Amino acid sequence: MSRRKDRERFQRIKEQNPEYTGFRGADTVVATPIPPPVLESAVCSVCNRRRNVPVETLPEDRASFVCLRCQDD
Repeated sequence: MSRRKDRERFQRIKEQNPEYTGFRGADTVVATPIPPPVLESAVCSVCNRRRNVPVETLPEDRASFVCLRCQDD
């Protein structure tokens, strides 16, 4: 097909279905965005700096929290 015919065909389909976005390939999958983790500020017990940390990684005793930078040292 020529480019003109492709554009005309797309326009006809678009008029019939306004939500049609065009062919994106047979294996195209629409990815759902991953929600960002819930962050909470915690004070490191070694360097006393406030860090934004995912809630799941915080220990129950907040006073014993050690940030990643201090853990590497």
